[in-house]
Order: sequence, then C-alpha cells, then structure tokens
Amino acid sequence: MGLDELRARLDSLLAGQGLSSDQRARASGLHAALVELKVAVGQSRDALAAAERELASERTQLADAERRGGLAAGIGDAETSRIAGEFAARHRERAGILERKVGVIKEELAYAEREYASLAAQYQAARGGTGPATPAAGPDLDERDFDLLQAKARREAAEQAAKAQLEHLKKKLGK
Repeated sequence: MGLDELRARLDSLLAGQGLSSDQRARASGLHAALVELKVAVGQSRDALAAAERELASERTQLADAERRGGLAAGIGDAETSRIAGEFAARHRERAGILERKVGVIKEELAYAEREYASLAAQYQAARGGTGPATPAAGPDLDERDFDLLQAKARREAAEQAAKAQLEHLKKKLGK
C-alpha cells in the first residue's frame, strides 16, 4: 500500500471519528490504521535499504568505468576510452537518479514515522477511555497483527521480486 493510499485511508478514518462517540470503535479503527502504518513504515525502511544498496552498487560501477577509461587513455586506446566514458556517463546519470530516490524515500519515511507517532498518541488517548478490559488485550494484539502483516508483506515482496527476475530473464533470452 502506498503512502498516498494510506494517508487517504487515515484521513477518512479520522474524519469519520469526529462524528462517533463510541470510544471502542474509534480505538479499534485507530488500531487497524496503526498496524497498517507500522507495516508501511517497515516497507519504506526496506525500500530505503534496497535503494541505498543499489546506489552503492551504481557508484562502484561508476568508479570502475572511470578507472577503466583512465587506464585506456593512459595506454592510448581511444576506442576503449570512449566506451568507458559512455559507461561512466550512464552510471553517473543513474547514480544521480538513485541519490534523489534515496532522498525522497527518506522524506517519505520521516513523514510516515511522524504520522505513526501522531496516530499512536490518538490511539492511546482513545484507548484510555475504553475501560480496563481493552488495555490488557491491546499490546499482544499489536505484535501479532504486525508480525502477520509483516510476514505477508515480505512474502508478497519476494513474489514480486521473483516475477520481476523471471521477466528479466525471459527478456534477456528473447522469449
């Protein structure tokens, strides 16, 4: 679920809560939103780590291309030097794109974490008025729900990665 979709859902949930006087229903809705937001934050952290790994790899490839170009120029191999320059330009452009991507993901992650903190405070306030039975069951349910949703998200991400890799191999083999 993207952050825009999650924000729209949270906005609709919070807008509807102003009309409701039932604290248990509000706390339940906030709890569901918290679980989803916690999963989204985890996915954003995973995406950030992946983008940072990709950026590091791209920077390594850029350094290699520049080094090869320098070596080729040093021995007077104009063709290899030209090709290395082309590769260096591609890697430089890609590294710039990935740097911006990492920056955007960091900003989205910070935003999602602020939203989570705000929503958690609202949930605690709503849960405070629900009576003694709800607080005892709350934390265990949070962890269970989070673990299940995180496992589902990991499984879906692995399936998407496998599909993407299969498509890449098919494209590479010309099928």
